[in-house]
Amino acid sequence: MEMFPPIPLREWQDTKETLHRFAQVVGKIRLAASVRRNHWWNVPFHVTGRGITTRPMGQADGNPVFTIDFDFVDHQLLVSSLDGREMSIPLLGQSVASFHDSVMTALDALDVRVVIDSPRPFDLPDTARLFTEDTEHAVYDPAQANRYWRVLSQVALVLEEFAARFSGKASPVHHFWHTFDIAHTRFSDRHVDQPRENDPVTREAYSREVISFGFWFGDDSFPEPAFYSYTAPEPAELAAQPLTPASARWIARGDSHLAVLRYEEVRATADRRAAVLAFYESAYRAGAGRAGWNVARLACPGGITDPHLREPDTEAEKHARA
Repeated sequence: MEMFPPIPLREWQDTKETLHRFAQVVGKIRLAASVRRNHWWNVPFHVTGRGITTRPMGQADGNPVFTIDFDFVDHQLLVSSLDGREMSIPLLGQSVASFHDSVMTALDALDVRVVIDSPRPFDLPDTARLFTEDTEHAVYDPAQANRYWRVLSQVALVLEEFAARFSGKASPVHHFWHTFDIAHTRFSDRHVDQPRENDPVTREAYSREVISFGFWFGDDSFPEPAFYSYTAPEPAELAAQPLTPASARWIARGDSHLAVLRYEEVRATADRRAAVLAFYESAYRAGAGRAGWNVARLACPGGITDPHLREPDTEAEKHARA
């Protein structure tokens, strides 16, 4: 199977817009029924062998333990409870309104009681419209949805490989339903005082200094898939730092900058995995270097922190072990 197959936004934009809103319906259920974690780590989806999952939730809020899974092989949504009961909902032929109603009916059948705090899209053009009123978004192409999941799975494993190189505080590799990207974030222990007037999503997400890495499928502001990285708060002269490969670049994003490597540029390389790993590493070193992180202390070669298992890095280490 081809690594990073073509997935131009224009070819599946209608399916993406529908699927994005399906994901937000389920994501808001996850938000309501899960125990809150720092930096919203409880909220995103995780990739599975057939799609994406909320992971188990409930229990702490009085609900039975339940899970919601998107299956992009058989193209259904599975709502399961810990006692073995399961409801399935077809993804094909649904509007956002009918999907929302089907999900809530399935939860009710499993004795799950969840109230979505704001039952409308988050940070999308139709944010004022209730899910129950959205009959406009109703396109679901199974082949395109399956390709989205396959690309997501491949990117997730590259991000996992990159995440293994860091021993500090770091997020899981997870799929955010509000922005429809997949990301991994590294943290320093430097606190960031977010103004009270900032929205609560931003205040929690960026309460510590971070360098984030990810991939998105494109949107109106950047209409093509791309790998990205940013450092927040942005240190001085970040955008003057070199990136690898040479086709990667810094682009302005408001008062800050985003390191971007276009998906099609990766597809043109001889080793696509290596190109993405090199890009993430260069963006990390740019941000960490300018922000003053101790890169050597936070390094985790081969995913190993045990010095007895690590290969000696220097002649001095070899001599010390002799």
